[in-house]
Amino acid sequence: MADSIIYDVTIIGGSYAGLSAAMTLGRSLKKTLVIDSGKPCNAQTPHSHNFMTQDGNTPKGISMLAKNQVENYGAVRFQNDLAVSGKKTGYGFEIKTKSKKTFRSKKLIFATGVRDIMPNIKGFSECWGISVIHCPYCHGYEHRNQKTAILANGDTATHMVPLVHNLTKDLTILTSGKAEFIDEQRTKFEQHNIPIVESKIGEIDHQNGHVKNVVFQDHTKMGFDTVYARPPFEQHSNIPSFLGCELNEQGYIVVDDFQKTTVEGVFACGDNTTAFRSVANAVYKGNVAGAKVNMELTQEVF
Repeated sequence: MADSIIYDVTIIGGSYAGLSAAMTLGRSLKKTLVIDSGKPCNAQTPHSHNFMTQDGNTPKGISMLAKNQVENYGAVRFQNDLAVSGKKTGYGFEIKTKSKKTFRSKKLIFATGVRDIMPNIKGFSECWGISVIHCPYCHGYEHRNQKTAILANGDTATHMVPLVHNLTKDLTILTSGKAEFIDEQRTKFEQHNIPIVESKIGEIDHQNGHVKNVVFQDHTKMGFDTVYARPPFEQHSNIPSFLGCELNEQGYIVVDDFQKTTVEGVFACGDNTTAFRSVANAVYKGNVAGAKVNMELTQEVF
């Protein structure tokens, strides 16, 4: 069933980046539709940090407050649904949803985020976002001075180690396989008394998502309070790729400084475009995307 309205903008994804873009567009009187399935990647994370005025609030608390404020702008409409396909049309774009609805708009903004791919380690997913964490800026202060592991290898581990070592000196690198470090990197770790354990990990022993032990496949174990990890990810939506939006080598949607993708009329913002995953950055990028889309729409009719 097709909606009779041709919106100025359809925003796919209603978390921080999408809501930020929606507020900017709503305040600019642009007919905006936000399609959101209500399944954010940080649903399991107990608290959000490093975002002024909302430090320590729950991820859901921040997004609900934002949504309530965006709903004050009558130009913005919300659709609780999952966008499953999209195509270019003569007037702009057409999006179809899981509930078999069709929505049309002149522009698209993808604020769809990414989906983390959990490794085949028992207990990992249950701890993800609670005591198995990805970002020292978002969660590191709360886990300072704890017995900490970094589950990573090669350059990824080398990047993370100084940031985490700044927060705790009780640090171990777990490569879960043959370590891939050059001599210079190994020397630096040794200078800071950071051991490297290559044993394959079989399980994370935990209590309600809080790490107790990392259990190796040889049945030995090490006690930890916190584990940093950077699991692989995939785009949460394949619609941008279907429309022809370019992805970079890391798998992020390629955008310019104004969040424009490589497809005219299509924008993207938030975690689907950058490795720097934070609430503050998502809000900023959403604001930029909303402002640029409004500028284009306004100039087209001026």
